[in-house]
Amino acid sequence: MNEQTKADRVIIFDTTLRDGEQSPGISLDVGEKLEIAEQLSRLGVDYIEAGFPIASQGDFEAVHAIASSIEGPTICGLSRTAHKDIDRCWEAIEPAAKRRIHTFIATSPTHMEHKLKMSPEQVLAEAISAVGRAREYTDDVEFSPEDASRSDFEFMCDVLQAAVDAGAGTLNIPDTVGFATPSEWSERIRAIRERITGDYVISTHCHNDLGLAVANSLAAVEAGARQVECTINGIGERAGNAAMEEIVMALRTRPDSYPGLEVGIRTEELAKSSRIVSRITGYPVQYN
Repeated sequence: MNEQTKADRVIIFDTTLRDGEQSPGISLDVGEKLEIAEQLSRLGVDYIEAGFPIASQGDFEAVHAIASSIEGPTICGLSRTAHKDIDRCWEAIEPAAKRRIHTFIATSPTHMEHKLKMSPEQVLAEAISAVGRAREYTDDVEFSPEDASRSDFEFMCDVLQAAVDAGAGTLNIPDTVGFATPSEWSERIRAIRERITGDYVISTHCHNDLGLAVANSLAAVEAGARQVECTINGIGERAGNAAMEEIVMALRTRPDSYPGLEVGIRTEELAKSSRIVSRITGYPVQYN
């Protein structure tokens, strides 16, 4: 087990440049993304999710530029399960010294029926194929069952187990629509850990539609999650994501509640990181 997956270490997976950029009105150019990525490296994040390379030529170029120049964190690209998406993702992140492919597919009934128009059997096969394709490029593969909070637990676990068996080393459990409460989320994370066998890290990705993204993320950590996906200032799609600064400071200042857990963040860089992201995105930091 490497340093980033020790049981007492909470991995900080920053998605400011991917999910954060999906905030209404935010559109970053390559130079702006590089400036933020450089600060994230100084901050000491473990992973930078640099973008969604298949989404546009501009996103591909930004991810490639970050992978070519940023040292320290592992550079991650997001990809749907289509092989062409995974191939494009790898092309973008290949220059990085440390690389991860993050692939996802929805597992909730409503998403499978109305968005994917796929049967559960097709979704399961697609997840296995995607993880296998990603493993042809790198042994650092993350898999997410989109809309996990509204997914049938038994089916989602079938997909998660298949992803681990196919080679995924991180299972990220997303509350895609910000629907969960802390008690529900803790129970779901704990149940997944008990159910899924193999060598993997469990991760959480929470949205803030009910104002619970940080609370849900910390509940997941209490239940055994050892990676938290978050953004600077909590920016993100719709109501935003879990705010990294709040996650980190909760873990640092409350060892009584989170005994023995460590994060690698340089907290003296948090305020500067917040100001840089606020200036570049035009999103002010909340006044209180």
